[in-house]
Amino acid sequence: MCKYKDTNVGIKKLSFTEKKAMMAVYLTDGREVLVPVSKFKDIRYLPMKEREKWFILDDQFFTFENLSRVYSVKDVLNYNLAQC
Repeated sequence: MCKYKDTNVGIKKLSFTEKKAMMAVYLTDGREVLVPVSKFKDIRYLPMKEREKWFILDDQFFTFENLSRVYSVKDVLNYNLAQC
């Protein structure tokens, strides 16, 4: 797991909402982080059916069946910190 701000954080699951174009990332510490899909260029262009084919790797990374890019928990958390 990732040591981030004195907390061990991993990824449990992903969820998408079509209407709001948001990605919810559920973390192992109980938090739910919402990120606009538009902030992840590769994911933005995936059809909704393809977005459901996600994989979590070592609790720290996520990718999709038809995507070569791998994102990390830090990518999600850094986006949210930049919004403060």
